[in-house]
Amino acid sequence: MLKLFLLCTLAVLSRADIGEEDDVLVLKKSNFEEALKAHPNILVEFYAPWCGHCKALVPEYAKAASMLKAEGSEIRLAKVDATEEADLAQEYGVRGYPTIKFFKGGDKESPKEYSGDVESEGAKAFLNAAEAVDDVPFGITSNDAVYSKFEVSKDGVVLFKKFDEGRNTFDGELSKADLLAFIKANQLPLVIEFTEQTAPKIFGGEIKSHILMFVPKAADDFADKMVEFKKASEGFKGKILFIFIDSEVDDNQRILEFFGLKKEECPAIRLITLEDEMTKYRPESEAITADNIVAFCTLFTEGKLKPHLMSQDIPEDWDKNPVRVLVGKNFEEVVFDSKKNVFVEFYAPWCGHCKQLDPIWTKLGEKYQDSADIVVAKMDSTANEIETVKVHSFPTLKFFPAGDEHKVVDYNGERTLEGFTKFLESGGKDGGAPAGEEGEEDDGIDVSTPLGLV
Repeated sequence: MLKLFLLCTLAVLSRADIGEEDDVLVLKKSNFEEALKAHPNILVEFYAPWCGHCKALVPEYAKAASMLKAEGSEIRLAKVDATEEADLAQEYGVRGYPTIKFFKGGDKESPKEYSGDVESEGAKAFLNAAEAVDDVPFGITSNDAVYSKFEVSKDGVVLFKKFDEGRNTFDGELSKADLLAFIKANQLPLVIEFTEQTAPKIFGGEIKSHILMFVPKAADDFADKMVEFKKASEGFKGKILFIFIDSEVDDNQRILEFFGLKKEECPAIRLITLEDEMTKYRPESEAITADNIVAFCTLFTEGKLKPHLMSQDIPEDWDKNPVRVLVGKNFEEVVFDSKKNVFVEFYAPWCGHCKQLDPIWTKLGEKYQDSADIVVAKMDSTANEIETVKVHSFPTLKFFPAGDEHKVVDYNGERTLEGFTKFLESGGKDGGAPAGEEGEEDDGIDVSTPLGLV
């Protein structure tokens, strides 16, 4: 009978060298055969020093190695740095980290990586899924003791993890696609912290709706806030990803800015969708309680929320300088004036490309300062958002011709005073392209996801 277990436990297996580290044998190509002769039954972990799972396994593996050695067991634990011993790793078909193989009776030709009926269709699907996943260790067993220990009564796939419910049981047809979907849906905690390490999983996952809690981890009520946040997350698994961000960390300040927040305003809740166009939402109540968060997320899933668009207040001198200053509150009035051709730079204060462009843009404003029908303007897009205009990189330059509020022309020409002048004098034709069409490659800063701001 086929018995399958998908193992996501962070237990590390070490290597066998004739040298030892914390009772774990350290193996290399040069001493591998010697180690197998000296220790006929040996469990070997092929690892990479940079692998997070491998690092997490180290202490547990060392404990197991010490216990076996103290008991005088014939079984020893060993490890091989597969990045240093590439030939050895290739010889034993290592394709991901960690890979663990058991060499029994000194047999170096056929180590056991899996046991059970690996010829069945279910096992083949399981192994095909294993080949597609690098960061989750897989294993197959038909051992009755293992069934008993983990209280498994029938054949199937179980994902073990060290968070939330501790394990998930696969319920469905054993196919590669369904197994991969099962792993993706369950391998992240209900609530995950945003860090440099977790960012790829957060933004590369299937769930594109994210609710974020910005909170200082050092605050006295941090634990209480997390209890409320996690309680709210339970009803939205697979629909909304719950993420918390330490608002005191310097590297996270750009993300706060992206949502129009200052760390003094935290804790705070925001929701964002990362589909073709990013859309942000803000709850009416700032109180962080499970009931408030559930109500907010429910309105979102039912399509009853309106996007939250940031806007600064209109400066008193917004139209007093050669380059007009636009904010969310005056954008449409100025840009969609039927008698004006408006050329707008959407910028970020911290953007190096924007800073380089600034003196040229100022000269352009001075050139057309007294024009009756041409307006040169700029808008800080980190603090102001427009529903009808989506900005994906800085700087973004768009031309809004007079008489047609539905027409927008992207500028893709040279960022020089001469290039801008030709563009404006040609009515947005020389150097322009209809908005959304591919033009000259943009060398600006991509902000298509908050990750681009980190």
